[in-house]
Amino acid sequence: MRHPATVNYHIQSAERQCFQFDVDGITGNIIPPELVKTSIQAEDLRDNSSTVNFDVDGITFEKSATKIKDFIHSTDWEDTYNAEIRNLLIDKIGAKDVIVFDHTIRIDDPDSPRTPARNVHNDYSKMGAEERLIDILGKQKASQFSEGHYGFVNVWRPIEDIIRSSPLGFIRPSSIEAEDWMNIDLIYPDEVREILGVAANSNHEWFYQSHMTPEEVAIFNVFDNKGLPYLGHSALDMEIPEKVLSPRKSLESRTIVRY
Repeated sequence: MRHPATVNYHIQSAERQCFQFDVDGITGNIIPPELVKTSIQAEDLRDNSSTVNFDVDGITFEKSATKIKDFIHSTDWEDTYNAEIRNLLIDKIGAKDVIVFDHTIRIDDPDSPRTPARNVHNDYSKMGAEERLIDILGKQKASQFSEGHYGFVNVWRPIEDIIRSSPLGFIRPSSIEAEDWMNIDLIYPDEVREILGVAANSNHEWFYQSHMTPEEVAIFNVFDNKGLPYLGHSALDMEIPEKVLSPRKSLESRTIVRY
């Protein structure tokens, strides 16, 4: 079943677009590029998640219990959770080596330091991924990875409660045209990174899985050096909202996978 939602697409422009972070030395002060709010129809895969798979669509939804009971207030969970992610990606997508390098907790509350990303994007351009690989592994090890098959893969999990608002939505890769993508700079006080933004296209096929629980994950590709598809994605603002007792809370874990 399809449900109406809104997303914020990037705008194709002759000028390079960017997000500026911590502007004027103020932590959390962000200047975004111009975005256009757009209504879309998103297919709920809750009862039919088998219509996507990692090899074809760059994503899989899986049941995956965790031993961690408190991600927000506890500080000693990373080693245990990293091991769980490694085992998960070895089992579900055939990874031979997994490096977990970042965890981001997002809470859909204006007072949260990290809120859900509401621009339609993918986490890396080709150049951005190659630079990030060197940042994390160093030049020598990055060169070794580049000689084989590697990718950047995210693992997204609800925490504390079922997701009833701003679920994470995805565009089926086969419905995106090459000209829909654009390079976007992320300008920090001490570095510049590069991601991909997505421009609106009525042919985009949006999907999500409703009511995801802390026992479920979305595993999705954000870069692959051998051409596995990656996905434009964004939080979805549903136009027919449910009664929400607590804001969306989610954990996004970033990994480098070697096949």
